[in-house]
Amino acid sequence: MKRSAAAPGSGAHRITIHDVAREAGVSIATVSRVVSGNPQVNAEMVGLVRTAAEKLGYSPNSAAQGLASGQYRSIGVVVPDLGNPYFNDILKSTVTAAAAERYRMVVSDSGGDPEEEFNACQQQLSQVDGLLVLSSRMPVERLHALAGQQVPVVLVNRVELGVALPMVAADNFSAMLELCQHLRDLGHTKVAYLAGSPLAWQNRERWRGVQQARIMGMEASLIQADATISAGYAATDEALAAGPTAILAYNDLAAIGVMARLRELGLRVPHDISVTGFDDIEVAQHATPPLTTATSPKAELGRLAWELLRAGLNGERAPLPPLLPAEVVLRSSTGRARPPRG
Repeated sequence: MKRSAAAPGSGAHRITIHDVAREAGVSIATVSRVVSGNPQVNAEMVGLVRTAAEKLGYSPNSAAQGLASGQYRSIGVVVPDLGNPYFNDILKSTVTAAAAERYRMVVSDSGGDPEEEFNACQQQLSQVDGLLVLSSRMPVERLHALAGQQVPVVLVNRVELGVALPMVAADNFSAMLELCQHLRDLGHTKVAYLAGSPLAWQNRERWRGVQQARIMGMEASLIQADATISAGYAATDEALAAGPTAILAYNDLAAIGVMARLRELGLRVPHDISVTGFDDIEVAQHATPPLTTATSPKAELGRLAWELLRAGLNGERAPLPPLLPAEVVLRSSTGRARPPRG
């Protein structure tokens, strides 16, 4: 008795190219060429295969298509922390633009570890058409290695001179300097900077902005923290020991952790001490009090990253965009510096 193909989604039998070839009366190689979009297959064969595939409910496996055609219709993405909404905000516009051209995203989380990041990139490169690396922590030597790959790679929020990779980033230095100017205008002359990962280009640029504020008469202490709520919370006591009237956190998540610890200590923001963040994630405007921060142009970063990657996919070289401005947003977490106690 002849076996009939199971209905799509029944789970009884997965339809394969063998089934399609049998139904169409052609070879498996012909089905593979049609599925991969080989233009050398004649129209009659294409029609037979497509009719059989539609009848059986065949859906080609994207990995198999990629092996056959050299195109996976997939874009790899490597981020240091999927728990940080900042990266999701960047990817929204990228996902939308890529989907319009029938690409899907394959996302890996490196945990902020440079070796894990490089390994994730290597794994992705074997199964994607292009790769986006967000806020990379890898040493420059690894970036040079990525630049030598045939698969196009784009760096987002990292700028390294001499590395032959397309890059798009926000101007972290100027925005942080503007935040310092805002605090200086409020009378703050002694601040603490809660740093992110020392491996992060964004952290280096933000600390450079804080250091530059010395020309305004502002003294800054560097306190090692990280880009999470818990890291900001844990570093608050050490920051307070330095005697600042304001705390500049590496990002909004760390700033939220700072404000939580300050409330536990009975300190009022901004009456007793001012706090700033960076990135302007959605929760920043809903914090208590709403957070003064810098708006990183997340949607624009995602859009430009896709444009650079798409150019690479087409074998083109798009002009590199200038650093995107990050605008300071003034809210209620900053106020006049309190007078010295005594």
